[in-house]
Amino acid sequence: MGMAVMETIIQIKDVSKTFVGKENTVEALRGIDLDIHKGEIYGIIGMSGAGKSTLVRCLNFLEKPTKGTVLVEGKDLSVLEEKELRRMRTQIAMIFQHFNLLMQRTVLDNICFPLEIVGQKKKEARGRAEELLKIVGLSEKAKAYPAQLSGGQKQRVAIARALATNPKILLCDEATSALDPTTTKSILALLKEINERYGITIVIITHEMAVVQEICTHVAIIDGGSLAETGTVEEVFARPKTSAAKRLVFQNGGNYQEMKGKHCIRIVFKENSSFEPVIANMVLECKTPANILLADTKDIGGVAHGQMILQLPEDDIVAGKMISYLKERKLEVEELDNYVG
Repeated sequence: MGMAVMETIIQIKDVSKTFVGKENTVEALRGIDLDIHKGEIYGIIGMSGAGKSTLVRCLNFLEKPTKGTVLVEGKDLSVLEEKELRRMRTQIAMIFQHFNLLMQRTVLDNICFPLEIVGQKKKEARGRAEELLKIVGLSEKAKAYPAQLSGGQKQRVAIARALATNPKILLCDEATSALDPTTTKSILALLKEINERYGITIVIITHEMAVVQEICTHVAIIDGGSLAETGTVEEVFARPKTSAAKRLVFQNGGNYQEMKGKHCIRIVFKENSSFEPVIANMVLECKTPANILLADTKDIGGVAHGQMILQLPEDDIVAGKMISYLKERKLEVEELDNYVG
């Protein structure tokens, strides 16, 4: 038998969730249909308030859908008794934006915690916790307390704790949004490695397109409680169909937070072949990223015409190097003062 058929691990069928308050009724989710296959890193993305956190809580029945079905490994969660549901939840681990660690326990004891709950013997639990600390690269912090750790280290502990019960699914709810870009990259690399090494299916809830681009294979875009678009990350990025998808794909490329410099230049293209990736070559040559704030270029008969506005690194030497690189390539370069895009 070939492996052509992907095994569905989570199936969401026509799920709606309505919250009824005194004043008003909020439809957080409307008729969501979604299949997540075993071993995928699946991104669920939307602006804040779109309903994505409600959706992730429906996946392990922390929220019960008002309507519709959630199947995990073919089991309908709505028909499970509380005890079976608890057992099921050990297979669906979760990590959060604020880490949710127990502050009065050491790192090692934090990781042992889910194992104590399922009644594992202390010695075995500690052995497993030490093994997990090694996986997340924090063995030397076993006796530290969460307050002594950086945000990235806390998230690594939370990941180790989530893996303690050997889950099949890991849900990440905005797990990197409290972290800086460099730490985010290292946490995403760790998640990718865990996915590859242990075949754990990962569902990532985020509002950041950069996170989805970095590690997800598939993506679902939630907009106003409805599913706007789904597909492989490549498809959705290359050709976003809905306005919700376009908003997210073009949301400033996600680099604004990293580069706050006022160092901007305007480049005018007149005679360069449009087949020559000038900006990419400049970035490679100077080994530093630049941010494209505006690009308005057309290919006329194989020659690039138009303009670009780039934000250069703060470092004057690197910025100078970039400017002279562009001038050598026969581009007109004009430095802009206090350009605000």
